Amino acid sequence: MLYRKIGKTGKSVSILGFGVMRLPILGDDDSKVDEEKAAQMIHYAIDNGINYIDTAYSYHGGMSEFVVGKVLQDGYREKVYLATKLPSWLVTCREDMDRYLDEQLGRLRTNYIDFYLLHALNRDYWSLLKKHGVFDFLDSALKDGRIKYTGFSFHDNIDLFKEIVDSYPWDMCQIQYNFMDEDFQAGKEGLMYAASKGLGVVVMEPLRGGYLASNVPQEVQEIWDSAETPRSPVEWGLRCLWDYPEISVVLSGMSDLAQIESNIKFAADGFPNSLTEEEKKLISKVKEIYRSKTRVNCTGCRYCMPCPSGVNIPENLKHLNNAEMFDKIEEEKLIYSSLEGKASNCTECGECEIKCPQKTPVRELLKEVSKLFEK
Repeated sequence: MLYRKIGKTGKSVSILGFGVMRLPILGDDDSKVDEEKAAQMIHYAIDNGINYIDTAYSYHGGMSEFVVGKVLQDGYREKVYLATKLPSWLVTCREDMDRYLDEQLGRLRTNYIDFYLLHALNRDYWSLLKKHGVFDFLDSALKDGRIKYTGFSFHDNIDLFKEIVDSYPWDMCQIQYNFMDEDFQAGKEGLMYAASKGLGVVVMEPLRGGYLASNVPQEVQEIWDSAETPRSPVEWGLRCLWDYPEISVVLSGMSDLAQIESNIKFAADGFPNSLTEEEKKLISKVKEIYRSKTRVNCTGCRYCMPCPSGVNIPENLKHLNNAEMFDKIEEEKLIYSSLEGKASNCTECGECEIKCPQKTPVRELLKEVSKLFEK
């Protein structure tokens, strides 16, 4: 495993981080984590060099922190830098911040959080947290040792990103970034800006929720296959991020042991500035093909879930993307027929669009799904 310093903290973190938002589950309930498999996966990751574990209050229906806390017993807690996040949208007063942090310490069975982030900042959440004294909260939590370093995760435009970076002496930030999102949200401009200010940069959604690694279009696979050095789509996605010396950690939401094993192998070669100019040209070609085929800007993060009307929003949007990307409407229609939580159940309440980091027009897209697959 390779390691890099995370910003001005001086701490050495593994270039591959474990994002525990897609752990294996029992049945179809996202909150019922298969704890035996999760423990095997997390222990294997740590035993093989991963030392950055990222969770959040809301992951897996609120169960992720409980699972991580249990798994990190018996000496594993001391081997990792643990990151979790304040549920920004739930804060109604200054006291809430302390209450949530203390609750998270209990869930995680630890006395301190290494990297404590304000979760999913956008303009509304940022205004809310400032109104309720978030800077005083962070200062006090640092002073009393409940957290070691501060940061934030982000889902909005570049102007707000710079405003937040300049508002507080942060240690790190977490942004969505991959070769398709260079001009999306914080984007490359934000990545470079944060790094120039001494912040460590942690990247989430390196494969857009697996979108860049599964069901790869034939045209894309042919480009990857033409490379002098053969790599899988997953390795290409990770390597193009590790090529940036400004990126400290690339988070992967790994959901089985095989993914962990392969990603750890890929990380052994994740040196900065190691891609050739020819390889960068291949990545640019792939990016243009994906841009021409993408119908829905969904990463499968599941922030929109659960739906009050029982719609399985990520699965519905995935079927729409697959149908248009691969021109296989009838095949997708057949698979869709057995889906629980079809698009037609949508009552257009709009809760999903409020929660969506990508600002996806979910309600209109669900109408398209229903029309395409159900009529």
